[in-house]
Amino acid sequence: MRSGFRVWPNVRQFSFKKGLLYGFMHFFSTPLKSLRSTASRSLRVGRFCSVVNMSSSLQIELVPCLRDNYAYLLHDVDTGTVGVVDPSEAVPIIDALSRKNRNLTYILNTHHHHDHTGGNSELKARYGAKVIGSGSDKERIPGIDIYLNDGDKWMFAGHEVHILDTPGHTRGHISFYFPGSGKIFTGDTLFSLSCGKLFEGSPKQVDLSCISFRFVYGFEMLSSLRKIASLPDDTSIYCGHEYTLSNSKFALSIEPGNKELQSYASHVAYLRSKGLPTIPTTLKMEKACNPFLRTSSAEIRQSLNIADTADDAKALGVIRQAKDDF
Repeated sequence: MRSGFRVWPNVRQFSFKKGLLYGFMHFFSTPLKSLRSTASRSLRVGRFCSVVNMSSSLQIELVPCLRDNYAYLLHDVDTGTVGVVDPSEAVPIIDALSRKNRNLTYILNTHHHHDHTGGNSELKARYGAKVIGSGSDKERIPGIDIYLNDGDKWMFAGHEVHILDTPGHTRGHISFYFPGSGKIFTGDTLFSLSCGKLFEGSPKQVDLSCISFRFVYGFEMLSSLRKIASLPDDTSIYCGHEYTLSNSKFALSIEPGNKELQSYASHVAYLRSKGLPTIPTTLKMEKACNPFLRTSSAEIRQSLNIADTADDAKALGVIRQAKDDF
């Protein structure tokens, strides 16, 4: 990879509550044969799931918040450093930290929306944690201390973090990429089987003859999605919401002939029926199934009457509008 870091295979184990032993390690260290089995690596017991990358000292715990948000607790085993990505509310984060008697060092925000920053002030006051966010959006992120911009490299304990500008949902959106462990936190830019709604952008850089803001902001979202899609296929994607089931229904409606999508959608439905999360997903899966990474698909274009000559940014705008209206 370009960063020079080696991305090890995704070898994970799942931490069960109240002292249950780690198990099934041989199964999860064996290369998975299909997209269906890749999706099944996301498990939740109760409301929390710790997902441990065995080639790294970085542990990630998924913390459900609000109705369908996910925050993520990051724990560096070697130093005890703890961070949280996008705490929409404080109480679930405090509960998760208290269960393991941990402090909080950093708060990482992908963008300013309240359902990603709502816990900032209370967590900062309680733990003295430093708030990290986009330098271009610092006026809208509560309690921000450290400003980061596209191309910056920041250290979370011993883990290098690459900052990627990923606007389109908001103009100041960033993603946090951990190349050493092959993980990226994409907030509301890239979901499993979808992308974020197009709320803000910089239309001065695009053709102002576009007929709607979806097409204008589509240029920026397309650039952001391509930036993420350029990462290694085995990159694990941690997004801001549990939207995958509803996203799968839309994706199937415009690309019903996609066999890999059919398989993944079936497994997503199974996971959700059991109250289990569908996150993390993988970039490989998203490239195969996510319509917003498949703007050149002939089937999708035919389904939505997108001309063969239309560029990918316009196609993305049409797909986004169809998703909004679905």
